[in-house]
Amino acid sequence: MTTSFEALLPGTERALLHRVAVAQAEGRAPSFVGAVVRDGALVWSGSRSCVDGHAPDADTQYRIGSITKVFTAVLVMRLRDEGLLDLDDPLERHLKDTGVGEVTIAQLLAHSGGLAAETPGQWWERSSAALRPELSDVLGESPSLQTPGRRFHYSNPGYTLLGSLVEAVRGVGWEEALRREILDPLGMDRTTLDPVAPRAGGFAVHPWADVMMAEPSEDLGLMAPAGQLWSTAADLARFAAFLAAGDDRVLSAASVAEMRAPASPAGEGDWEGSYGLGLQLLRRDGRTLVGHTGSLPGFVACLWVSVDDGLAGIALANATSGPAPAVVAADLVRIVAEAEPRFPEPWRPLPADEVDADLLALTGPWYWGTYAYGLRLGPERSLVMEPLRGPGRRASFRVLPEGGWVGLNGYYAGETLRAVRRPDGSVSHLDLGSFVFTREPYEPGDAVPGGVSEDGWRGL
Repeated sequence: MTTSFEALLPGTERALLHRVAVAQAEGRAPSFVGAVVRDGALVWSGSRSCVDGHAPDADTQYRIGSITKVFTAVLVMRLRDEGLLDLDDPLERHLKDTGVGEVTIAQLLAHSGGLAAETPGQWWERSSAALRPELSDVLGESPSLQTPGRRFHYSNPGYTLLGSLVEAVRGVGWEEALRREILDPLGMDRTTLDPVAPRAGGFAVHPWADVMMAEPSEDLGLMAPAGQLWSTAADLARFAAFLAAGDDRVLSAASVAEMRAPASPAGEGDWEGSYGLGLQLLRRDGRTLVGHTGSLPGFVACLWVSVDDGLAGIALANATSGPAPAVVAADLVRIVAEAEPRFPEPWRPLPADEVDADLLALTGPWYWGTYAYGLRLGPERSLVMEPLRGPGRRASFRVLPEGGWVGLNGYYAGETLRAVRRPDGSVSHLDLGSFVFTREPYEPGDAVPGGVSEDGWRGL
């Protein structure tokens, strides 16, 4: 099945279907669905099945496990944007008597709150929610294992707390908030708490024999915000478009970008990936992927978005283990990105009202000591500074209403850039977080901290 205003090339589609076929065969999955989103639209989906003549499509439901956590995180970010809480608030300011101390909402979103990975007692994914009727049953007597904020440690109970936080602050159930605030606005009517046909059955495949067994499908109860949802490739394509660009009906582009930024210290050996505010981050094939993996007995899933490529890959399978959806979803993105690279936007001059003589006078070469930098004018009176030769710190700056610019990334994130003027109004130098940038390297008479040697430049 292919739906798009601009279909993929036949060779690309064959390569994608081949990747899904290999994943289903080598992963020994009863069925496997893959899909690709390009520039916000579902452009390809394909599947393979162990049943001849019958295969799932982009409208077939699979359980998506921990991809559910991203939806919970979006609900929390909406509360923040409405001013109902702050991410740095201790959870217990809004949800009393949890026993997690000063753990903040941001730390729970980023899995850096130091909470246990799983619930006490029976394996929650394969046991009745009736065993965990209260938060105390989810958290146990000692929910904290590590000092909050020190390192990434994945915590399923942490997202149960966030779901309960949504209910406490919003005043409605997590499911109602999810449907009303995310699923309905994005048109995700095939994403549900309980399965709705057509849907795949979940299976365990024997590790040493080609036989399989049906897996139970439990209602997760209080753990639902950590992994309850069922969805389809088509619905996840809509969600992928939202994660790439935001949607003001749900969450602004700026807030979604905040979710995509690293927010948790990496654990030992985890340097290829990180975690944002509810989103997994991965560096693979030279690109940054954001999204989430998911698994519950009988199912594995993954959604990866490459914002820079305008692409997303989706992989869904109905086997407890074997398929590698995180690898396959990344490969689907790579196949399209390499076969059909994104066209750049046409170059266009800046609007006339964004350019004036004073701004143009700031552009060009500047020197921090002997490091050479170029300052370039961007849209909406923004600035970009980048090294002209050798190593250096690249940074983008947004104009401030009160004057000057604020750094948006890298070393200078949050730092202020100012043009310091002489009494006659000409620019003496740039001040960037106390660093002085001059038009010439160590020019006598310039505002160089510590002064300039009277001997000037000389040879040996």
